[in-house]
Amino acid sequence: MTALLLIAGLVALLIGAEGLVRGASRLAAATGLSPLVIGLTVVAFGTSAPELAVGLDAVHRGSADIAIGNVVGSNITNVLLILGLSALVAPLVVSRQLVRLDVPVMIGCSVLVLLLAYNGTISRGEGVGLALAAVVYLAWLIRIGRKGGDGGGDEGEDLAVEAPRTPARWAIDILMVLGGLGLLILGARWMVGAAVTIAQALGLSELVIGLTVIAVGTSLPEIATSVLATIRGQRDLAVGNVVGSNVLNLLIVLGITAAFSPAGIPVGPAAIHFDLPVMVAVAVACLPIFFTGHCIQRWEGAVFLGYYVAYTAYLLLQATHHDALPAFSAVMMYFVLPLTVLTLAAAVVRALRDRRSGACA
Repeated sequence: MTALLLIAGLVALLIGAEGLVRGASRLAAATGLSPLVIGLTVVAFGTSAPELAVGLDAVHRGSADIAIGNVVGSNITNVLLILGLSALVAPLVVSRQLVRLDVPVMIGCSVLVLLLAYNGTISRGEGVGLALAAVVYLAWLIRIGRKGGDGGGDEGEDLAVEAPRTPARWAIDILMVLGGLGLLILGARWMVGAAVTIAQALGLSELVIGLTVIAVGTSLPEIATSVLATIRGQRDLAVGNVVGSNVLNLLIVLGITAAFSPAGIPVGPAAIHFDLPVMVAVAVACLPIFFTGHCIQRWEGAVFLGYYVAYTAYLLLQATHHDALPAFSAVMMYFVLPLTVLTLAAAVVRALRDRRSGACA
């Protein structure tokens, strides 16, 4: 019964996010926003809504580890798993705006959350501050979009809505948004309850469940949106959705969750000393990869996927206290990580030497 509840929660989250994204994207496109800005704002907010619903329900139940694990795990999943899969489908064009503005914002927000969590708690006041920062960020993006900012990506993305916009069309889109939100709330309640029960039965911590099962579950809308956008040739939307979702996870999801929790969100030592630094490292890794030719090549997508598998394997080995953990950690620390750093450094040097030869194919 618990497994069925978990699956039902995932299905409700997916259907709710789909309705929210479709309705909100049409409403935003009707105002004349660019595809990149829609991906960074409306679509990113819609695909982050499951994380927000799960986070609020988790703190209401007193499961703070699920709330923090969900956000951190989702951000790691978004970059390593979703961008990795999308880049394997087709090399991803990266907008100049993303490289110059949005990725640095994502890195800055990741570092900020790590610093706020370092004392063991993200307080209610800090949560309010994060949420207000999200309002400023979204207003800034919309202003850039209104001015027709430099997207530098795909030109043929079909996000336009049919003309003319009738009252019935407006009503349908608004109902899709409201219905999607309702399903998100219901799905989150089912999913968190089932996940807590499964964690207790398996002897796994709520943090590990939040970082893995729930993180992947709440990231399914991002997976569907980015991979489908890549297949359709809307590659700016695919990358913008991931970057925007990560920023909003940290500012809106974590901010509102902490603001609605009377004691804030407690952050355990495991998250502070390992998972949050991994999230920061993943965000930082985006900059050199995005910078090299303003695209993500297939081999770089494969590297992302490999690291996601390694990260998940480490969590499970650590949770079960497996004998292979020391050897696995040594291989990652002394071989895989240095090799990756050298590879990325070589790619950056090559891109600096020949900027004109870095077009995606």
